Amino acid sequence: MRALLQRVTEASVKVDGAQVGATGPGLLILVCAMPEDDFDTARALALKISKLRLFKDEAGKMNLSVLQTGGSALVVSQFTLAADTSRGNRPGFSGAAKPDQAETLYLQFAHALRDLGIATQTGQFGADMAVSLTNDGPVTLWLDTAD
Repeated sequence: MRALLQRVTEASVKVDGAQVGATGPGLLILVCAMPEDDFDTARALALKISKLRLFKDEAGKMNLSVLQTGGSALVVSQFTLAADTSRGNRPGFSGAAKPDQAETLYLQFAHALRDLGIATQTGQFGADMAVSLTNDGPVTLWLDTAD
């Protein structure tokens, strides 16, 4: 799975003008399932993210995890993280998991975050979403379970 994490003071996602998910302060997580991913991959990614020290402690150093701060998460499906730009000018997305598998893994990932104690909301899989955020820091990290 691939994930783009952004530490945020707030983030929200709307579909057709209606808010379907929000967070703050915490993490906005854009996530993409790949064909080789399974439930174990989704759970391992959630565990890794839950322990990443991305938040400031009393001394202003990034020493605290989202769990330690009591932060929340907004998880948004983002198949474009699988973009192949190696040829031409139009990205290819055939490297992403097929929609049925991707939706299942996306929901399993969000559920795994909840099971770890992180309040988690989601966007709407497959919808045209408008995502708004206030990036804190800015802190943005790229994770790929294949690495």
